[in-house]
Amino acid sequence: MAARIGRLKRRADFLRVAGLRRRCAAPGLILQAAPNPDGACVAGMLRVGFTASRKIGGAVERNRARRRLKAAVTAIMPGHAEAGIDYVVIGRQGTLTRAFADLTRDLETALRRLHLWREAGAAAATARTRTS
Repeated sequence: MAARIGRLKRRADFLRVAGLRRRCAAPGLILQAAPNPDGACVAGMLRVGFTASRKIGGAVERNRARRRLKAAVTAIMPGHAEAGIDYVVIGRQGTLTRAFADLTRDLETALRRLHLWREAGAAAATARTRTS
C-alpha cells in the first residue's frame, strides 16, 4: 500500500526536523528525517518539505531544483518511505545537473542509510496480514 504524501510548509516544522540532526547527504540531495510529533499524520501518510538555498543559484535554478526533487520524491517515496515521518529534502548544486535516475538513486540510498526504506511488497503483505 502506497503512503500518501503531505507537505511541510511551516518554518517551525523545518527547524524541528533539522534540530534532530538525523540526515544523510548524497551528491544530488540532502535528506533529513524526524518522527511526526503527536501523531499529527493519519496512518499511511508521510509529510515532505522541499528547500533549496541561494547557493544553488537564482530563483529559476532554485525552482528547477525543487521541481526535480518533488518528481524524485513522487517516484520513490509513496511505495518505499516509512510513514509517520516528516522528511525535508534539500537541494544541492548537483541537483540541477545530475541525471534523474541518479537523483532517484540518491534518494533511495539516503532512505536506506537512515533505515527508513521499506520494500513495497513487504508493506502490502503486512497490510494483508492485519486485515485477515
